[in-house]
Amino acid sequence: MPPPLWPARLHHLRRDSPDPERLARFYGELLGDAVQALPGGEWCVTGRRRSLVVGRGDPGAVPYFGLEMRSAAHLAAYRAALERAGLACEASPSPLFGPGAFCVADPDGRRALFGLPRAAGAASAGPNGRLQHFVCASTRLEALLAFYRDALGMLESDRVLEGEALAAAFLRSDPEHHSFAAFRAPESRPDHHCYETSGWADLRDWGDRMARLRVPLWWGPGRHGPGNNLFFMVEDPDGHKVEFSAELEVMPKEAALRSWPHEQRTLNLWGSAWMRS
Repeated sequence: MPPPLWPARLHHLRRDSPDPERLARFYGELLGDAVQALPGGEWCVTGRRRSLVVGRGDPGAVPYFGLEMRSAAHLAAYRAALERAGLACEASPSPLFGPGAFCVADPDGRRALFGLPRAAGAASAGPNGRLQHFVCASTRLEALLAFYRDALGMLESDRVLEGEALAAAFLRSDPEHHSFAAFRAPESRPDHHCYETSGWADLRDWGDRMARLRVPLWWGPGRHGPGNNLFFMVEDPDGHKVEFSAELEVMPKEAALRSWPHEQRTLNLWGSAWMRS
């Protein structure tokens, strides 16, 4: 039996930078969110159904991301299942999760966190867009897929194949198409994180906001094949990509895995694509 992860939703992630205050204030302005200094030199950026921890570290790094569980009982049952399977569960490093939160290390050394949020402080009423998924690139794609699917219990929604070789995998932890995905690449690194809006009009409004802030669109607008979502991407000051999305596909728990060819049209049905390998 797979561990009882379903349903769990991405709650927050940590972005690192040599200048964490600068990066936190960039995201605060980009998203219209509240920025708060935390003990130990970390910063928190909080808005409507989205949170980001910013710490000191390598530019573009994402040392962890956190999934919110359904309840304390769900969290405890999930940890017990992972420990029975032999996974090493460690204390969560996140200031945003409360007691009982824990983490495990994936094959690239990144921490996947599981927990329940602490009582939220004041958050901004910025534009609509909840934190929805995190994506990385890896030289160990097959190992990452096995870890997140087989060890942690995520469900594989779509995969991208170059011949018989795996080029990308999209996994879900609740009915939305993916909360985590990974691409094959020449180096292991973060790829992007995404804010999901309620529709095309929101995406238009975010685009207008980027124009007012003089933040150029890096890729898009377009429509992905896997997930079928509308999107565009921008870059933060450290080169990490930030996606704004709408109409992400919803898949029932029993939906079958699908395969796509490794070509530009798979990643953007409307035109050119960012090919990681």
